[in-house]
Amino acid sequence: MNPHRHTALEDIHALLIGSSFIAVGLTLLKAAGLVTGGVAGVALIVSYLSGWPVGVVFFVLNLPFYVLAQRTLGWMFTFKTLVTNLLLAGFAWAMPHWLKVTGVDPIFAAIFGGTIVGMGILALARHRSSVGGIGVLALYLQERRGISAGKVQMAADCVVVATAFFTISFDKLLLSIASAVALSAVIIANHKPGRYAGY
Repeated sequence: MNPHRHTALEDIHALLIGSSFIAVGLTLLKAAGLVTGGVAGVALIVSYLSGWPVGVVFFVLNLPFYVLAQRTLGWMFTFKTLVTNLLLAGFAWAMPHWLKVTGVDPIFAAIFGGTIVGMGILALARHRSSVGGIGVLALYLQERRGISAGKVQMAADCVVVATAFFTISFDKLLLSIASAVALSAVIIANHKPGRYAGY
């Protein structure tokens, strides 16, 4: 038995913690009218434009990425990612009932919201799961090509946040960029190739 391999209970705990962290971060960002990177950012943009629940949008946007996950990182990774997305959709739906944010400083929401989303993504990545989307490609490139997942994530986040220019004001766009940087900084600093062997 591999002494570094996580137990099923540890994996379940990490998926619950990771998805709940991300749900809280998205709640703060939405309360401040901000976006962030990745599929989470796209889900927020679509939610602003359509009024649909961000958790539902997030889940639907991720459907095509399950095929990529299965082909590149295997069935177990894909299964954990699917479970994560179901948990995240549930948490995002329930969060307004559990956490009523009537006011939040936009700078705090940008930095703390982005950071806690990044911490959630980090917890998932260390237990062979993700929130889907570009995270699947980022983890694949890190594992197979040694390219930093955080840097891939940050490049994609820049594109996503740039599209928010048409839906939010310029000051909120700048804070959204800060949020995306805070998210990616967590991954860059804490998920380096070869550093963590908990697989």
